[in-house]
Amino acid sequence: MKKTTIIQILTLVVIMLVPMLLLAQPTSNPYSTGGGDVDSAPIDGGLSLLVAAGVGYSAKRMKERKQKS
Repeated sequence: MKKTTIIQILTLVVIMLVPMLLLAQPTSNPYSTGGGDVDSAPIDGGLSLLVAAGVGYSAKRMKERKQKS
């Protein structure tokens, strides 16, 4: 895979994940019409870091596999 293709794929993944992170915020007012269970927080940035690490690791493995063949 070319370096530009990997960069394009990573950019696409980031573009797809950013809106999910922005929308996954708990409501600050428990009496608002949006629900109100403040104790249950959505998935935080830790999961996105794990996804980014997995993408980076798979890109590294693909690069190593390509160099062997």
